[in-house]
Amino acid sequence: MNDNEKLLDKAIDLYLTGLKGLDSFISEPSAEYSLSFEQYLILKKIVHNPKIKLMDIADERGVTRSAISRQLRPLLNHNYIQQEADPEDRRRLFLISTIRGKQVEQHIGSLVLKRFSNWLDVYGKDRGTELLDLLEDFNKQIVQANYSEEKK
Repeated sequence: MNDNEKLLDKAIDLYLTGLKGLDSFISEPSAEYSLSFEQYLILKKIVHNPKIKLMDIADERGVTRSAISRQLRPLLNHNYIQQEADPEDRRRLFLISTIRGKQVEQHIGSLVLKRFSNWLDVYGKDRGTELLDLLEDFNKQIVQANYSEEKK
């Protein structure tokens, strides 16, 4: 087994044991409200950007409007957000959070921050910063670059 194969095995093991676990670690606080972490992030965006439009969220995330529409359905069904027609163009809908939505976003946000802060307490702020900087660089140079190439 050459060095690249060993590194690949290590990367796969890290993915299976660490990164998948990180996903559930991060998403657990939002599950209490029947939301995925992605849906929580969309709720957060709506709470902090009143009257944002669905297409604005889709454009920012680089996904289709129908993908965001599917993510919005639980937010609407649980009365965390509502849609309001644009008075200048009734076909356009603004997304606004309800009082309940603001409360839910704030509670999930505090739980996520607490979990992250506990992680930093164990791992250390300096090492946490280094890790996030390294992952950010990897994302830019490898993941996003590869994604851009695939779209061409």
